[in-house]
Amino acid sequence: MFWMSKNLLTSVTGKLSGPAAILVLGLIAPAETLADEADARSILKSMSDYVASQDAISFGFDANLEVVTKDGQRLALASSGTVSLNRPENFHTARAGGFADIETFFDGKTLTLLGKTANVYVQVDAPGSVDDLVEMMETKLDRSPPAAHLILSNSYDQLMQGVTNVKDLGSGVIGGVECDFLAFRADEVDWQIWIAHGDKPYPCRYVVTSKKIAGAPQYSIQINNWATGSDVITEEFTFENTTDATQIDVADLRSKMSELPGHFKTGE
Repeated sequence: MFWMSKNLLTSVTGKLSGPAAILVLGLIAPAETLADEADARSILKSMSDYVASQDAISFGFDANLEVVTKDGQRLALASSGTVSLNRPENFHTARAGGFADIETFFDGKTLTLLGKTANVYVQVDAPGSVDDLVEMMETKLDRSPPAAHLILSNSYDQLMQGVTNVKDLGSGVIGGVECDFLAFRADEVDWQIWIAHGDKPYPCRYVVTSKKIAGAPQYSIQINNWATGSDVITEEFTFENTTDATQIDVADLRSKMSELPGHFKTGE
């Protein structure tokens, strides 16, 4: 625990102003002002219940995927896109960046991934719900849709798997929206989430840190233009090959629709 004598505190803060003084005071906050784990769990559960109760959702996002070079430099690969879903079985995403331009279509029966740069697509039989789709993509295709774990019907249970430490860090502002700021620790990752205040506690920002990878790279996603119900921006959930794209095998997915730029090589 951080502490200072009253005289030393006065001496230090007297020479500081604004954010610097606030930072010092934050470091020496008494234990009773630190996070309440029960409140943090309750806030996260409220978000999960709210999202699960929405039949139709759409939002935009900005994401950063960090990679670490062999000499320890951290590089952030940025992308932006949209997500639209209509429970239980309709899902569409579009994501564009300097390293990927991929569109996902799911109509409850078939998953289609369209690589727009190479004009190729993959189709997989995937009968079931959006929850089933996310699990299949992660386990069989080694891919996760944007913000996938935040929009599942049981996101609380999924997010809390393996969590060993929980903190409620107060408030933050994301995109002009006041949010609750929560932090969680698990064996392999640390993650943080900002959840909007009010009767629509949607996720505003989510950051995952991979602790067991050298350099501790992060994945972050910031959500904007959150909409539900009649305000949802509708998308096509069934793929129509309007660009005469070439169909490829699932085995060629990694090489034809790579998540990394062509000049990047994966290390050990």
